Amino acid sequence: MTPAPAVSMQGIVKRFPGVLANDHVDFEAAVGEVHALLGENGAGKTTLSNILAGLYRPDEGRILLYGEPVDFASPREAIDAGVGMVHQHFRLVDRFTVAENLVLGDHRGAGRHFHIDPGAVEVQVRTLGERYRLPVHPHARIWQLSVGEQQRVEILNALYQDARILILDEPTAVLTPDEADTLFVTLRQMAEEGRTVIFISHKLHEVMAVSDRVTVLRAGRAVATVETADATSQSLASLMVGHEIETVQRRAPGRPDAPPVLEVVDLSAESDRGTSAVKDVSLTVRAGEIVAVAGVAGNGQRELAEAIVGLRPCAKGSIRVDGRPLETGDARASYDAGVGYIPEDRLGTGLAPSLSIAQNLALRSYRRESWGPFLELGRMHDDADKAIRTFDIKCAGPDEETDYLSGGNLQKVVIARELGTKTAVLIAASPTRGLDVAAVETVHRYLLDAAESGTGVLLFSEDLDEILALNDRVLVMYEGRLSEATDRRNLEEIGLLMAGETPP
Repeated sequence: MTPAPAVSMQGIVKRFPGVLANDHVDFEAAVGEVHALLGENGAGKTTLSNILAGLYRPDEGRILLYGEPVDFASPREAIDAGVGMVHQHFRLVDRFTVAENLVLGDHRGAGRHFHIDPGAVEVQVRTLGERYRLPVHPHARIWQLSVGEQQRVEILNALYQDARILILDEPTAVLTPDEADTLFVTLRQMAEEGRTVIFISHKLHEVMAVSDRVTVLRAGRAVATVETADATSQSLASLMVGHEIETVQRRAPGRPDAPPVLEVVDLSAESDRGTSAVKDVSLTVRAGEIVAVAGVAGNGQRELAEAIVGLRPCAKGSIRVDGRPLETGDARASYDAGVGYIPEDRLGTGLAPSLSIAQNLALRSYRRESWGPFLELGRMHDDADKAIRTFDIKCAGPDEETDYLSGGNLQKVVIARELGTKTAVLIAASPTRGLDVAAVETVHRYLLDAAESGTGVLLFSEDLDEILALNDRVLVMYEGRLSEATDRRNLEEIGLLMAGETPP
């Protein structure tokens, strides 16, 4: 007899105000397979996964695990049934340590004892980190970690739960190619051990490399399930969006004689843990130029970006914007000088999730859109309407809370706000992290348009494909210091610099 699927979701329907997120979706994943879930941002992938993980309850349809019907009322019930999920947006307690986050809510010892041995937990963290090449210090507090390091904690947390069905929502978004390849080996090992892995990724080459089958969602419906061996990246991309994808490349490189719009000289800054994170960094960005900063997460990129935009004090050094000195450690001064900022953490730093789209879009310009102590709400609403059309933000309207938007549409709100006014320089930190292929191309087009209009762009990214597609020059950050690649398209040279090695 053919064994029952590990997961069978039948006729799943989920509605939100003004949005039909899942429209009678059928989805199956077998025991011992890596099953990829593809679709544009807003296609319903995360909603479907959240239903399986117990975060949402379906309005219609049913779920079977190994042939037995289940009805999860909470994530705890899903975890108890062996379903674990690594979320795209982190579910971590900032003030807790890595080890404390891993044992948070873990009741596998309940009924026998209530004592948690910290030493044993730390050993498990180190053992898992070494086994899966996801190093992170057990004593570090989450707020002290970079986004990439926090992603490692999320993956370790799922491994610690020992789920038989593991859902990974964009798990490689902040990993280097080598780290992603290592994770793929781990996922294949899990499948060979009889686990079921549901892998959500916007990177088609990753799906082709690791999955056995692919299910494609579009506009809330499952449009196809195909064997990976029978598919190509182009065919999957076409299924996702319903048409051919246009590849965006740098059209006109920046002029080397253009005036500098950003000059950083001998800048040093500390991490949240008080250690030296940025060490004597100097760089220049010219008008209309895209300077890409590559590097493995945790090498000082976040601290450098925050120091430039005034969110982090500088231990020493100077910054000039359009030739004028910038007071460091002052975000208002940075904004007034014409510095735009797309942060790597779009929910935690970039947006206020409980505010409406219109209110979030006005966060940079509310002083301009006010009359005395009162906001001009009509103007805010009109500006938001225009931004929604211009940037194709999929939403119910300007008054919708941003918390209801998909990852790609969240990023469009941030970009619309930062590019809504003229900026001399745009600091873009991992601007396409977690976005699908269509949304990535859209964001790339916005960055290229900004550069061609004269804005200098400083792009921080761990995605080497993105760096190669957009850059005029490539800088590499390793242990807080910058070095420049002699060939902006030489992957081998860039990779060696990322690893702290000197190219031949």
